[in-house]
Amino acid sequence: METLNPSTMPLSIFEMVSRSSTMAKAVLVLLLIFSIVSWAIILTKFIAYRKAKQEDQSFLRVFSQSSSLVNIYNFSQKLKYSPVARVFLTGYSELYRYSGSNDQGREAGMTREVALSEQDLKGIGLSLTKAINHEIERLAHRLDFLATTGSTTPFIGLFGTVWGIMHSFRMIGVKGSASIGGVAPGIAEALIATAAGLFAAIPAVVFYNYLNAKIRGFTARMDDFSRDFLFMSEKDFLRKPVDY
Repeated sequence: METLNPSTMPLSIFEMVSRSSTMAKAVLVLLLIFSIVSWAIILTKFIAYRKAKQEDQSFLRVFSQSSSLVNIYNFSQKLKYSPVARVFLTGYSELYRYSGSNDQGREAGMTREVALSEQDLKGIGLSLTKAINHEIERLAHRLDFLATTGSTTPFIGLFGTVWGIMHSFRMIGVKGSASIGGVAPGIAEALIATAAGLFAAIPAVVFYNYLNAKIRGFTARMDDFSRDFLFMSEKDFLRKPVDY
């Protein structure tokens, strides 16, 4: 059986990385940092969005079944992740503020004697819109890093590859040898940077689009709820015109 000479055996990826230049190693370390931070953001957001969706469903179920705003208010305060619950808390506080109720009235519950004007309803609607925008910003926090990773790391990897190829050709010029055996290892080392850049960029782009789709779902639920809350406020608390 023919045995391979250890000097002619193909190098592993780790060996090629260890033999690469300082600049190539710096590029790979930078790409590794991008990849680790991206995956940390992806996992954190995935868990947070799943909890938020579960709490949204629980809140909407309670909101549709309960006839007491105070009970809904008490339940929503227990929810830490639900964007819809936080929008409700904003609308509930604005409803009391425009009605002129105090904290004791809040504990006693909203009464049918509260009368809101059309202007009050517009103010509540504006507050709900601001609350929704704030929740969208909170949900999208740090997702811009995924977009930056997806658009930047391929070019960082390409820079590492170009630098590695330049280094390989410089070594060829120094040694005066242009054989495939002398060129191939240097080119392979250089191409690792491109592969690492794509390895960091592809998951970042995929999950950036995936998480943004989740945010659109949260936004749709918050918009639907804000319309339901305004309709309920108009139906139950709008000041009726007096007929003479």
